Formats: sequence, C-alpha cells, structure tokens
Amino acid sequence: MKVLPFKIPKPKDEALVYQVDRERVFYDQLHQHAEIQISYIAKGAGSLIVGDSISDYKEGDILVIGGYVPHAFKSDVSASPKSLMYTLFFDINSFGKDFFRITDLSSTKEFFKKSELGMRVISNTEIIIEEFNKLKTQNKVEQIATLLIIISHIMQSETEPLSSFVYRKSFSDDEGKRMNDVFKYAMDRFHEPINLDEVADVANMSKNAFCRYFKKRTNKTFFQFLIEIRIENACKLILNNPELAISMISDQCGFNNIANFNRKFKELKGCSPTQFRAQF
Repeated sequence: MKVLPFKIPKPKDEALVYQVDRERVFYDQLHQHAEIQISYIAKGAGSLIVGDSISDYKEGDILVIGGYVPHAFKSDVSASPKSLMYTLFFDINSFGKDFFRITDLSSTKEFFKKSELGMRVISNTEIIIEEFNKLKTQNKVEQIATLLIIISHIMQSETEPLSSFVYRKSFSDDEGKRMNDVFKYAMDRFHEPINLDEVADVANMSKNAFCRYFKKRTNKTFFQFLIEIRIENACKLILNNPELAISMISDQCGFNNIANFNRKFKELKGCSPTQFRAQF
C-alpha cells in the first residue's frame, strides 16, 4: 500500500489493511487518509506531527491516528539507524456501516472519539505489542479478531492526545504540499533564525495571507508552532546529552537568549529545563 501526500489508496475489497514499514526512515511527507491507523513502533525514533502539534515517537510506542488527521513522521537516524512500524488501517464502516454501532460494540464509541485528535497509549503497551506480533502469521479473519482485541485493550489503557486541534476539512493535494513544505522548512531550520518573509515565500503567499492560512488550519500562529518544534528538540538534547549545558541547548535550538528559552520551556513542559533533566 503506497502512501501518497494526503491520500492512502486502499487495496481493492480489503476492509482491514495490515502494513509493515521497514525502512531507514519512515514516510515523512505530511499526509492524511480516510482510514484510522493503529501503529506499533518496533524500531526507530524521531518527531511526529499530528494535527496542530509536534511530539516525539520512540521504540515501543503505540499510536492511534484518526481518519483525515494530517500527520508526518520525521525519523532521527542518529537515534536509530533503522525504522520498523506495524500498522492496521481501517475505518468505522470497514465491516459494514452498522458493525461498530451494534450494542455489543457500543463501548468502542469512546475509541473513535479519541482517535479524532490522535492518541498515544501510555499503559498496557506490552500486551498490545503481543497482539501486534501475532498479525504477521494470521489470516484475514484472525487479523480482524486481533484488531478488536487491540481496540479493547486501548480502551482500557491510559492514553494521551497527540493534538489539540485538527482542521476538519480534507486538504487538497496542493494544500497538502504547501503545508508539508512549511512544516519541513521549520523542522529542518528550527535551529536558525526564521522570519515571516521567508516562510511565507515557502508557502508562495503574502505574509498576511499566510498568517491567516496557517492559523485557520492549525489553530495557532506559525511562530507558536516553531517554538514547539524547538522545545521538542531541546527535550531530546537534554535527555540524550546529560553533560551538555542548558545554555548550549538553548543556542542549538534557535533561541536568542536563555531567559526566553527557560520561559517557553516552562510554558510548554510545566517545568524548567533543569528540572526536566532531573526527572529523567
């Protein structure tokens, strides 16, 4: 199943798609598809954009991304030279429009509601991984049964949302490319000074038009999004480089002074960079 920007073709007559992505890096173009995906990251680490938010992903993660939720993986080859992800793709009508609406499955309503913003599973991950490991040797009937078991485990697990806002209209390919170009520009150059003129130029729009466009589709300004990228990368540096001074991390992540870095870090993470390092 080849993934295209903002489209994911479903093989003919298949209600459930089981896919294995074994690559050096995951597909990193911003895209969306009608299907919900439940993914197990067996190998790899990096940054994950879902809707309006950026976070990290790592080996052992169980991620749920809802239908038509824009998302992109940016693998960090310095953290892991190989990437391996197992995914189930399906939608609420895959097995008939009333399948998930029957009384016996009415409890799945919460799962589908949470998937609209995406979610990361925090607890019970080991038992869910065991179910994922069975999929490779199962036939289609068995895989559908395993999907229901995985959904059941997720509903009984602690989860956290992957985004706070999702633009509810389906993006055209042109819009998808524009947003992808902007996101990629920010993620590749977050450590450098970035001004509105250059990012608007990437989007091929005027500054005012770009500001309105970005805010409407992410519910935040571009510079709010850029700060989140910088803080997420700062978290990685803090965790992976225990001897690196906080001031050096601030510089490497594009902040012009340490006071601003400390303030923004606390706003997003609820603690100072020093406290964050001590916690982990």
